[in-house]
Amino acid sequence: MTNLPKTMKAMVLTGHGDLDMYHWHEDWPTPTPGPDDVVIKVGACGLNNTDVNTRSGWYSKAVDDATTGSAYEDVNEEDPTWGGRPLTFPRIQGGDAVGRVVAVGANADAGLIGNRVMVDGWMRDWDDPDNKDKTGYFGSEKDGGYAEYTMADRRDVAVVESDLSDAELATFQCSYSTAEGMLERAGVHGGDTVLVPGASGGVGGALIQLAKRRGARVIAMASESKHAEVAQCGPDVILPRAPENLSTVLRDEKITVVADVVGGNNWPNLIDVLERGGRYTCAGAIAGPIVEFDLRTFYLRDLTFTGSTVLPQHVLGNLVKYIENGDLKPVLAATYPLSELREAQQAFIDKSHTGNIVVIP
Repeated sequence: MTNLPKTMKAMVLTGHGDLDMYHWHEDWPTPTPGPDDVVIKVGACGLNNTDVNTRSGWYSKAVDDATTGSAYEDVNEEDPTWGGRPLTFPRIQGGDAVGRVVAVGANADAGLIGNRVMVDGWMRDWDDPDNKDKTGYFGSEKDGGYAEYTMADRRDVAVVESDLSDAELATFQCSYSTAEGMLERAGVHGGDTVLVPGASGGVGGALIQLAKRRGARVIAMASESKHAEVAQCGPDVILPRAPENLSTVLRDEKITVVADVVGGNNWPNLIDVLERGGRYTCAGAIAGPIVEFDLRTFYLRDLTFTGSTVLPQHVLGNLVKYIENGDLKPVLAATYPLSELREAQQAFIDKSHTGNIVVIP
């Protein structure tokens, strides 16, 4: 095991609330590996909506607003996280860590030391790895990557061989694994036409690329000011973010899949354009979690709805293969020093960017 410094720099979350709940430390204890752990010197860590929603308490059933990143007055402290359970503070967030292994526990392969790895966002109980109720999230139930060093189970890291920078690699984990999980749950294939609302976001761009990789036709929806950037991901058609009459704008397009992380007031229009037998898959609701749902549309058109959160074990491994094969293009919007995480997260919340924002220790 490599000698590690006793302390490190870290951005620590001290409770649910606004951005002022993050506190910068330069003397936080460096993690010490247990038998099955590896310690990683973080090269970069991507931002994601899970960190924002957890910090603000948005996951609480008492909240019905869109994701704003601000504190919510009505948060129920019993269900403020993705899994509906209380969070233990202090906590280091950051689910999208990339870096090099610098120390390993007794049961881990010493050959991992020096390798660059991506950390799987889902922390499994390896005695019962497919049990979703026993699965935690990196940076939520376990400290994550907003620090100089982080620690993960040896089975939750994937070695990656790539010419991409750490910052570019850190754009992939949450966004692209979420997108791949959605497409897998919906069974997307080459005969599909996939509609992607919120296409300028990290998951949206990932959905475009991964659906195209499966041979599907992709129609993206985004603010017109971002169309040129969204086009770099390769959709077949780009539409406005929320056209007044979506069915008219689509013309003769036959939408077989809607892959959505937006929700909100426009949600009924997305469902209305699905073809008979179509599939709706969802992994977010940034525009609002409470929607108007006409059950007649659902059952009379034989639609299938799938939610996607905890992902199958093979998703990260497949994602690494796609990266190493050059099948995916990172969309890096900006990098910030880790000490400026509050500013980085505010930029992420403002959604004026296209792609992903990353912090670097």
